[in-house]
Amino acid sequence: MQIAPSILSADFANLEAELKRIGNAEWAHVDVMDAHFVPNLTLGLPVVESLLKVAPMPLDCHLMIDDPDHWAPKYAEAGAQSVTFHIEAAKDPVKLARALRSAGARASMAIKPGTDFAPYEELLPELDMVLVMTVEPGFGGQSFMADQMPKVRQVREAARKHGGDIWVQVDGGVSAKTIEQCAEAGADVFVAGSAVYGADDAAAAVDELRELAASCVH
Repeated sequence: MQIAPSILSADFANLEAELKRIGNAEWAHVDVMDAHFVPNLTLGLPVVESLLKVAPMPLDCHLMIDDPDHWAPKYAEAGAQSVTFHIEAAKDPVKLARALRSAGARASMAIKPGTDFAPYEELLPELDMVLVMTVEPGFGGQSFMADQMPKVRQVREAARKHGGDIWVQVDGGVSAKTIEQCAEAGADVFVAGSAVYGADDAAAAVDELRELAASCVH
C-alpha cells in the first residue's frame, strides 16, 4: 500500500519544505495541467526538473495535458520515476508507454470517470500502473466518486488475469473516510491532497492513510 500525496494541495511558494513534510510517503504526486485538456493551469516541466533535485522521494507525474505523446517522455527523461498520461489524450498509447519505459520511468495510463476501461484492457502488458480517477480531473478538493469502485475492481481483475506487477492507483477525494473502500476494490496506490496537506502533521496523515488501506488487505 503506497501513499502519493498530491502537491497540488501544498504551498507552492515552499515546495521543497512541503516535500519534506511528506518524507515518509512512497511518492510525491505532481499534477501537471495545461488549461487545454483540463480547465486549469498548474506547473510544468521546468518546475518538475527543480523538484527532482530536492525531492526525498520519487516523483509520480500525472499529466492532464494535450499531446502527451510529445510531452510525457520529456518528464521521464528529466528523471520522473512514474509518468501517467491520459488515454483520452494519447494518440499512440503503446508507442508512448514504451517510450516512457525506455527512458527509465514507470508507464501509467489514466482514465477519467466517464471513460470505460474495457477498450483499453489490451494495453495492460505495456503498462506499470492504471490510474482510475475518482473525481473529474482538473481541480483539487472535489468530492470522492464512489461509483468508480466497480471500475477499480475491473482494472484489478484484468491486471490479475494478464499477470505482471501492475499497480492500480486512485486519485480524487481520497481521505481517511474513503481510502478503505478504494483498497477493498483493489487499489494499492493512493493519491491524497487535502487529506494530507490539510492536516497539522502531514507525515502522520500519510501513516494513518497507509494503515487504513493495509487493514483492508485480506
